[in-house]
Amino acid sequence: MLINRRTFLKNSVAASMTFVAPHILAEDKNKKYRTALIGSGWWGMNIAREAIKSGKCKIVAMCDVDRNILDKAAEEVEQLTGDKPTKYKDYRELLDKEKPEIVINATPDHWHALITIAACKAGADVYHEKPIGHTINEGKAMVKAARDNGRVVQVGTHRRVSPHHISAMKFLKEDGAGTIGMVRTFAHYSRYRSRSPADSDPPEGLDWDFWCGPAPLRPYNRRIHPGGFRQFLDYANGQLGDWGIHWLDQVLWWTEEKFPKTVYSTGARHVKEDNTDSPDTQVVTYEFESFTATWEHRFYAANEAEKHHVGCYFYGTKGTLHIGWQDGWTFYPVDRWDRRRRVAEKGKIIHEEPQLHTKSDHNIPELWADFLSCIKSRSKPVCDIEIGHRSTNMSLLGMLSLKLGRSVKWDGEKEIIIADPQANKLLSREYRKPWVYPEA
Repeated sequence: MLINRRTFLKNSVAASMTFVAPHILAEDKNKKYRTALIGSGWWGMNIAREAIKSGKCKIVAMCDVDRNILDKAAEEVEQLTGDKPTKYKDYRELLDKEKPEIVINATPDHWHALITIAACKAGADVYHEKPIGHTINEGKAMVKAARDNGRVVQVGTHRRVSPHHISAMKFLKEDGAGTIGMVRTFAHYSRYRSRSPADSDPPEGLDWDFWCGPAPLRPYNRRIHPGGFRQFLDYANGQLGDWGIHWLDQVLWWTEEKFPKTVYSTGARHVKEDNTDSPDTQVVTYEFESFTATWEHRFYAANEAEKHHVGCYFYGTKGTLHIGWQDGWTFYPVDRWDRRRRVAEKGKIIHEEPQLHTKSDHNIPELWADFLSCIKSRSKPVCDIEIGHRSTNMSLLGMLSLKLGRSVKWDGEKEIIIADPQANKLLSREYRKPWVYPEA
C-alpha cells in the first residue's frame, strides 16, 4: 500500500506534538517566518502570494536588479499585507542585514546557484525555482551547501504534489500499466516568432551588468528581459531546461533508478529566425538499465494531429498511461484479441481530471505547505534539492550531448562523464569576474 507523503508527514508531526509543552505550541501557532523574495518578477510573485496566503510568512524584504519590477511587486505585497518590505538590489546586502529565515529564489537560471548557496550559509531555508542550476557542478555545490548547513531546500517541481500526478504514480507503481519498457516525455507548442528586436540601452532602473552577473555580459535586448531569458543559452538551457525538467522528473519519480547510463541528443534551429539561440527542435534519448526514456520538443505544429501537446507517455505491457498538465491523466489499455470472434476487444479507458489552482493552473500551495511542514520538522521536503539536482541533470546532460554532437556515458554516483575529458569540461563553466564558480 502506498502512503501519501504529506499525509505521512502530517501524522508524524501530529504524533510528535503530543509531547510538546502547551506554551511552545502556542508560540509555534503564532509564529511567522521572516521571508525574503529574491527575483520579484511574475513567477517570484506567484510564490510570494502563496507564502502570504499560508499565514505563516511575513515578507520582510524583496530584491531585484530591476527597480521597475521591484517597486511594482513591493507595492502589491504592501497592499496584500499592510507590511512594507525593505527593497534591495544586492542579495548579499539583504542576507546580511535582514537575516531571513526563508528565502524564495526566483531568479533566472544563471543566478540560482550563488544565491541559494549564500542563503544556506546565512542560515535560511530556501524555496528554489527549477531548474536548480545552469551547469551540473553548480547543482553539486548546492546540495553540499544545503547539507553542510542543515538547510531545507525545496525545488519548485510542484507536479510532485499535484493530485493527479500522485494518483498516476500510484497507478503505475501498483502495476496498472504493467511492465514499462519506454517513457516518452515531450512539449510541443507553437511559439514561432520571426521578430527580433534590436539591442538597446537597458531601461532606466535596470542594472544590466548585475542582471548578467556571473554569465557573459551581452548587449541588453528586451527579448531577454523581462521574461525571455530561457531561450538564450548564456542564461538558461532552452525548452529542455525549462519544460523538460518537469517531465523528466516524472520519470525519476516513477523509477527506482536514479540516473541514466547513456544520453544522446540531436536538435537544431530548423524554423526559428529570431535572435534567440536555443534549439527549436530537439530529441534526447536516455538509456536506463531497464527502460528507455526520450524527450522531444518543437516550437511549431501544435495542433489536433496529436491528442496531447505536453506531458509523458508510459508504455507498458498492459497499456499506455499519459500524464499531462491541464488534461489530467489517461490510461489507454492494450486491445485484447478475441480469437473466437476474430475481433479486437477494446478495454476501458481510465481518466482522472486535474485539480489545479485557477490563477496559474499549478499546485504551488501544496508544495509550499510541504516546505513549511519540513521547516518545522527539519525533514527533507518532497522536492528536496538532491531530487531537483538529479532531475536537472537529466536536462543538462541532454544539452551537453547536443553541444558535443555525440552521446555520453554518465556515472551518476561520481557525477562525471566516463572517459571523456572534453565532455567533463562542460559540467562547469567559467564565471565572469568578480563572481567565482561554487565548489562542491
